[in-house]
Amino acid sequence: MKLSINTSFTENTSSQFLLILVDSENTQHLANAYQINDLNNLIEATQFKAAFNETLSLIGQIPTSPNAALVGVGKAAELQAAKLVKIAQTIIKASQKKFKHISLDLSALPAELHYLFALSLTQAAYAFDEFKSKKADNVLEQISLIAAESPLNAAQLKLIEAVQSGQSFARDLGNRPGNICFPEYLAEQALELAAQYPDLLRVNVLDEQQMADLGMHSFLAVSKGSDRPGRIITLEYQAERTEAPVVLVGKGITFDTGGISLKPGAGMDEMKYDMCGAASVLGTLRALCESRLAIHVVGTIAAAENMPSGKATRPGDIVSTMSGQTVEILNTDAEGRLVLCDTLTYVKRFNPELVIDIATLTGACVVALGSVLTGMFTPDDKLAAELSEAGQNSFDRVWRMPVIDDYQEQLDSPFADIANIGGPKAGAVTAACFLQRFTRDYRWAHLDIAGTAWNSGANKGATGRPVPLLMQFLAHRAQSNGEYPLLSV
Repeated sequence: MKLSINTSFTENTSSQFLLILVDSENTQHLANAYQINDLNNLIEATQFKAAFNETLSLIGQIPTSPNAALVGVGKAAELQAAKLVKIAQTIIKASQKKFKHISLDLSALPAELHYLFALSLTQAAYAFDEFKSKKADNVLEQISLIAAESPLNAAQLKLIEAVQSGQSFARDLGNRPGNICFPEYLAEQALELAAQYPDLLRVNVLDEQQMADLGMHSFLAVSKGSDRPGRIITLEYQAERTEAPVVLVGKGITFDTGGISLKPGAGMDEMKYDMCGAASVLGTLRALCESRLAIHVVGTIAAAENMPSGKATRPGDIVSTMSGQTVEILNTDAEGRLVLCDTLTYVKRFNPELVIDIATLTGACVVALGSVLTGMFTPDDKLAAELSEAGQNSFDRVWRMPVIDDYQEQLDSPFADIANIGGPKAGAVTAACFLQRFTRDYRWAHLDIAGTAWNSGANKGATGRPVPLLMQFLAHRAQSNGEYPLLSV
């Protein structure tokens, strides 16, 4: 989706459809601004109040735009960011199958919401029809935004486009089934991305023998149950930069049966989404390449399939990790932390500035926060504040959860250094505490996206979160290099 910003509609003569956002408390300026024929009588006849998400067709009423409509936002001063999504969906639904180029006057919106609304429009335009015999027939390619005054500029719109591309890539990967998207496939996607941006990316892929040589027996305890071999995939963005990198680690369980601790059958099809952490890392790297942010980033993906078989790990098995710590595996369905702990040890070789892992890790986090907020765990107050601010600015929000030593004793094992589960209480917290044992040597945050990575029900599909959050966070850090503006104001 291409975006532009202009001060008036007359600059957008190629546009096929004009939509004007309207504040319910200020409709009178429209007649003069757009020379709308007989507007007052039309409003009276239709009882148009410019209520939230209310629309009014203006076909043939504006001389410069035969196709036009008003879209109410209610009281603009009271408009909250969450409602922008619904307005964006209404606009995209009305236009994406009919027009290649539309114009949208967002002057009625508070200036601080312009960025989020532009991002919401790109997100609403996503469709996944890869495996449908009948395609979506969407034709919308360009949106020209109109505002006499706006904090948006061309550079920020370029970043929004990059975020949209990366988020859509992450959604595509998440939506693909396990028979197509498996560990080797993720490695292929990383290599293809690097081939598109050879000046920005370099990729390294570890196979299972290399992992065994490094002592990653916790990772291998998960992957050995499957005929699909596991992979650790590393993408380094702008490796020539001298500053210590930000490292993103994504959980990439391409299908999770639970292993020997088999999950119930109901809803198991959604376990293809257990690689959405990995998808978000790949999506973020794509967005970085398209935006060319001035920052050093390493993305590492722990890719495996968790299957029951004669080779699969049994509950009660004990394995050693790359760190030297031993783990008693009490539940093979707590597999994400097993692949992540070795990967979190592996990334120490990059001497990171900080590490953020992204994982669909626990159902307990879904119970705690639902599908609205991502669970954020970190002992680092400054890092927590940066991620929280980035989440607010991108409307990809997080909520800080505890990760303190008081919970560590729940992970004690009589037979090994640590057990892989901590009992029925505080499951999301003890999972984070497990990971913390492998991150003592660097600044670290854990994002549990089990509730936010995908939607169930009628609108089932991957969300691509937290790509917007991660890009906002990275753009803020890149700004310190003096080469790129913030995503938002």
